[in-house]
Amino acid sequence: MARLEANHRQKRMASSPPVFRFAPSPNGRLHLGHAYSALINQRLAARFGGELLLRIEDIDLTRCRREFEQGIHKDLAWLGIDFAPQVRRQSQHFYDYRQALDRLDAMGLIYPCFCSRQEVKEAVRRREVETEIPWPRDPDGAPLYPGTCRDRSMVDAQRHCEAGKPHVLRLAMDRALTRLATGSLLYRLFDETGAERDVVVDPARWGDVVLARKDVPTSYHLSVVVDDTLQGVSHVVRGKDLEAATEIHVLLQRLLGLPTPRYHFHRLLIDETGQKLAKSRLSRSLADLRADGVTPEAIRRQLGFT
Repeated sequence: MARLEANHRQKRMASSPPVFRFAPSPNGRLHLGHAYSALINQRLAARFGGELLLRIEDIDLTRCRREFEQGIHKDLAWLGIDFAPQVRRQSQHFYDYRQALDRLDAMGLIYPCFCSRQEVKEAVRRREVETEIPWPRDPDGAPLYPGTCRDRSMVDAQRHCEAGKPHVLRLAMDRALTRLATGSLLYRLFDETGAERDVVVDPARWGDVVLARKDVPTSYHLSVVVDDTLQGVSHVVRGKDLEAATEIHVLLQRLLGLPTPRYHFHRLLIDETGQKLAKSRLSRSLADLRADGVTPEAIRRQLGFT
C-alpha cells in the first residue's frame, strides 16, 4: 500500500493537467459504443487541455485474448485517436491490487465466501418463500448476498481455504460504512462545459460486493480504483451503465485513502430493439464496418463528432 500511495504522490506532482483514460477489455471486438466512448474521451481531453491514456482491462484471463487486444489498437488507430505512449495492462499489475486487498484485510473489512452463485440464488429463493417478501436487489438487479459466510469463524474459514475450496473475497459493507461513520460519501460530477456538482452516494445498496476471486486476486471495482490512482487519472468518462457502480469505487477510495476523480457519464448507444450495444449480443464490430468500406469520418459523423 505504501508503494501505491508513493506512486500516487509522484504522479500528481509530475502531472498537473487533467488526465483522462479509455479502458476497454479485450474480450471481444470493439463496436460503435466503444467508439463513442473513446471519441468523447478524446474530445473532453482536448477541450480541457488534458492527457488521454489507454488502459487494457484484461484481468479476466479466461475471456481476454491477445488478438482482441491487437484489434483494439488497430480500431483506435483507424479512428484517429492518439493516446499517451505507455499503455497499462492490468494483467501485469496483480501485485498492485493485492496490496490494496491486503490493506482492506488488515482493517478487518473483507472475508472469504465459499458460496457458489447457485447457492446464493437458492438461499435468496428460500428466504423469499419463507417471508413472502421480495429479497432486496442491487442497482444491477442481482439479489444482495444474504451473508451466509459473513460470520464464519476465522478457524473454519482458514480450514476451507487450506482445503482448496473455491471462494471469493467479499467486502463487509456494514463494517466498511461503520469505519467511515462521519461525513457523506460523494464525488464531483462534471459536464462537457466543465460545470460541476456534488453527488452523494449510497454504496450500501450493493451489499457485500466481491473484491477478488481465488484465481484472480482482484475485481473490476478494486482494479479500476487502484489503476486510476497509479495512473493519476483525474477525470473518468464512461457510460451511464457504470454510474451506479461508482458508489462502490468512491467507498473504496475513501477506505484506502485514495483520491476520487471527477466523473462524467455519457449516453449509451442502442440498437433497433432498444438494447444497448454489447459484445455479448454480437453487436456489429468496428472491424466489420471497416471491412465493409465504412470510413472513420463516416463513423465520426454518425456519432456526432464532426
